[in-house]
Amino acid sequence: MTKIIGLTGGIGSGKSTIAAYFKKRGIPVYIADEEAKKLMNTPEVIKKVQTVFDENIIENNQLNRKKIAELVFSSPEQLKKLNSIVHPEVRKHFTDWVEKYKDRPFVIKEAAILFESGTFKDCDKIILVTAPEDVKIDRVMKRDKVSKGQVLERMKNQWSDEKKIPLSDYVIQNIDLETAIKKTEEILKELNKM
Repeated sequence: MTKIIGLTGGIGSGKSTIAAYFKKRGIPVYIADEEAKKLMNTPEVIKKVQTVFDENIIENNQLNRKKIAELVFSSPEQLKKLNSIVHPEVRKHFTDWVEKYKDRPFVIKEAAILFESGTFKDCDKIILVTAPEDVKIDRVMKRDKVSKGQVLERMKNQWSDEKKIPLSDYVIQNIDLETAIKKTEEILKELNKM
């Protein structure tokens, strides 16, 4: 049976870079956030999501993601409701996706909130990508053109690395790419032995 390898890391850790590397090595990679965005643009999900919010969050028959982000980052309760709609949709989609790769020894599921959503329990192994907090903040500020305060606000909705490390099978310290890739290669060798 195809093994599911969870790949996670806090905002700005560089997990997307590691996911892209796995993809380049020919391993099927499921990017949960990207798939969630696509699923959120289906009419039935749009309708369900609108019920979470008092104000209109639909623009040109699409969800206004920026508005939703502003609303949920300041309200853990609304974030919880939003996740209760989106996560089951993503879980079903992922199950169908894995089916396409059932001849492969393993696939990678990249998800920012693998632990927070509880989906880490569905993984056979977990790879955590970490970086020092100041490095993560700096990366996100540059990437998203946001303030330090906005980054810290987003980080509050994610578990700390300290909480994630004991639950992870592998940890990649992603400060410089060369070292991170070297560690990724070591992990890949171990995964291929499973």
